[in-house]
Amino acid sequence: MPKILVIEDEAAIRRVLIKILSEENDSYQVEEADDGLEGIDKIKNDDFDLVLCDIKMPKMDGVEVLEAVKKIKPEIPIVMISGHGDLDTAVNTMRLGAFDYISKPPDLNRLLNTVRNALDKKELVVENKLLKKKVSKNFEMIGESEAISHIKDIIEKVAQTDARVLITGPNGTGKELVAHWLHQKSERASGAMIEVNCAAIPSELIESELFGHVKGAFTSAVKDRAGKFEAANGGTIFLDEIGDMSLSAQAKVLRALQESRIQRVGSDKDIKVNVRVVAATNKDLKKEIADGKFREDLYHRLAVILIKVPALNDRRDDIPLLVNYFSDKIAGEQGTAKKSFSNKAIKLLQDYDWTGNIRELRNVVERLIILGGSEVSEEDVKLFASK
Repeated sequence: MPKILVIEDEAAIRRVLIKILSEENDSYQVEEADDGLEGIDKIKNDDFDLVLCDIKMPKMDGVEVLEAVKKIKPEIPIVMISGHGDLDTAVNTMRLGAFDYISKPPDLNRLLNTVRNALDKKELVVENKLLKKKVSKNFEMIGESEAISHIKDIIEKVAQTDARVLITGPNGTGKELVAHWLHQKSERASGAMIEVNCAAIPSELIESELFGHVKGAFTSAVKDRAGKFEAANGGTIFLDEIGDMSLSAQAKVLRALQESRIQRVGSDKDIKVNVRVVAATNKDLKKEIADGKFREDLYHRLAVILIKVPALNDRRDDIPLLVNYFSDKIAGEQGTAKKSFSNKAIKLLQDYDWTGNIRELRNVVERLIILGGSEVSEEDVKLFASK
């Protein structure tokens, strides 16, 4: 049931608006406030799907109400109500984040169309938030060890900036998860996060994959194609396993970072891009630099913030939390009851040599849930967790 708040100091206009809305849809729950201060109090204490707000009011005018609401509940669409002399101000409120404005006396069709569109937008915003929350749970960082707490602290400090981040650590430790957390907690979260596995793309194709190409650039280039940097414009590009990137591609990535411009393969035309770069590797890039396999200038461009993800063997205290998390997640995926693990089973898992890190632990937990008893025991671990 949509909740609408009408903030209007003229009682006659307020009554007209409430009557129009109530007659349009009996599911609309309409409340009223006769000045901006009362309106703000109601918005703070209740959840509204739409606010209709007059511009000229005593105590607190509509522009001030708009600015306040955008700070406390930015997801609420606000439609401004303007008198004839307020049109310039009404147009300016659009720049400040108003959904739309309607003139006095309100035109019935325009008012109702605006209300429907605003409510549709609010519904989409809510759905998008729920979807993001669901997606973020898939990339949740589980752990309370000192190393993981340190990584979470860095992410909180760095996410809201555009600083480039280099994530290092062995395979299977969760470097991709760290990258997703950085993106989701950033102001770029509404934009795309484009992932590129540099190790999985042949060296002769990596430049086309990253920067795109024009028709005829090479034999199979039958049409123009945008690359990953263009796809990530306004968002984040995650260059996974960047230590496997060819030196020629490294040079082009360096230029993209220096100038925020790229060129498609086969073209001399610059394309401006606004992309945050997050990179990851399981290699020792300083050793790769010494061996002439990685550009030192690119390393320094990428490693503004360095995050080292520890091996699971270095954070064994987190294993009980991870086992519980995976057990819950796997049960949900398979539609089965969640299984518990005995204390001895957990202790045995903590003593295990996790060369495959988090990825291996997840596989072992799934195996134990499928093959183990109603409560996974020490014997189940000995039988089914061995390599």
